[in-house]
Amino acid sequence: MILWLSQWLQGLSPEFGFMRVFQYLTLRALMAAMTALLIGLVAGPRVIRMLTALKIGQPIRGYAMQTHLSKSGTPTMGGVLILLAITISTLLWFDLSNRFVWIVLAVTLAMGAIGWVDDWRKVVNRDPEGMRSRQKYFLQSVVGLLAALYLVFSISENSNARVFEFFVTWVQSGFSLDLPPKAGLLVPFFKEVSYPLGVLGFVVLTYLVIVGASNAVNLTDGLDGLAIMPVIMVGSALGIFAYVTGNAVYARYLLFPHIPGSGELLVFCAAMAGAGLAFLWFNTYPAQIFMGDVGALALGGALGTIAVIVRQEIVLAIMGGIFVVEAISVMAQVTWFKYTKRRYGEGRRILKMAPLHHHFEKSGWKETQVVVRFWIITMLLCLVGLATLKLR
Repeated sequence: MILWLSQWLQGLSPEFGFMRVFQYLTLRALMAAMTALLIGLVAGPRVIRMLTALKIGQPIRGYAMQTHLSKSGTPTMGGVLILLAITISTLLWFDLSNRFVWIVLAVTLAMGAIGWVDDWRKVVNRDPEGMRSRQKYFLQSVVGLLAALYLVFSISENSNARVFEFFVTWVQSGFSLDLPPKAGLLVPFFKEVSYPLGVLGFVVLTYLVIVGASNAVNLTDGLDGLAIMPVIMVGSALGIFAYVTGNAVYARYLLFPHIPGSGELLVFCAAMAGAGLAFLWFNTYPAQIFMGDVGALALGGALGTIAVIVRQEIVLAIMGGIFVVEAISVMAQVTWFKYTKRRYGEGRRILKMAPLHHHFEKSGWKETQVVVRFWIITMLLCLVGLATLKLR
């Protein structure tokens, strides 16, 4: 039904003055944001009631912060609301022939499905740990690698037919075919500095960015509103990069690689921002609903995929610095604990508790202080990332 409506809207003759304005990408992006926001606000209370009726409440781990014990039973899996708003809004307003939006949607929903299974096990099986780490990471890796193998050949080609030809040529060359400059690693703040990666290098980088971003957002999602607002800000900033790389004039002026079709990702980014704001309405302290892994894994995967398409992997790491630091804090804590336990017979910790936001809570910060301060830091980092548009 949604696809039919979208095709009907896009198939109307441009001779209709009213419909002519909907040819503009920026207007469709605005409409996508508004549509997702309205869907989220209208459907939010119903989703919360449904999850409450199904007793899909957030389980709290035994070693969690004592102040979080009161959150036990709060409806989780609210990421379903975010994905619903994003999907409907995007399908209504984007160009259905655009392959980049389809691949981002596919990665988003696939990661969301993995998160859904994880959340379901936590709730139904009453297992606070959910899906085992190895199983979850394996499924994420499959999604990341499939996306990487497609994107490595589609970045510099204008059609799926050409992508297939490129793939066949690469195989016939004995996997030694060099990628064009568009697929190199762009270094921000420098003019036309791009490091060639090769096909395998690009695949590895893309895999790490998509899977890494997915897990980083998931680790950050531990306080009311902490993860969703940075996702909104970083996603909106990436939408600007998508608009630039998709426009031949702006890309040439700002010394960015022109990637035909990438501008349409602005519609997806706008829908993600609108859906995120709607979710924040119910997720702000004290939260009425949590996004769960179904939302966190999906949104992180979406950010990573968009960053790869617009060739801004390093900028994503800058703007999403909070996500990066949160992930590093967990890895450092676990690694140091295992090392000291093996070396001294007793595990020691770098932080009072990981991820990092719990360390600040243990240090005396209130939950709302941690959340808002992390938002402010993300805003500053997004401004730094956007500065790379001109400072090159």
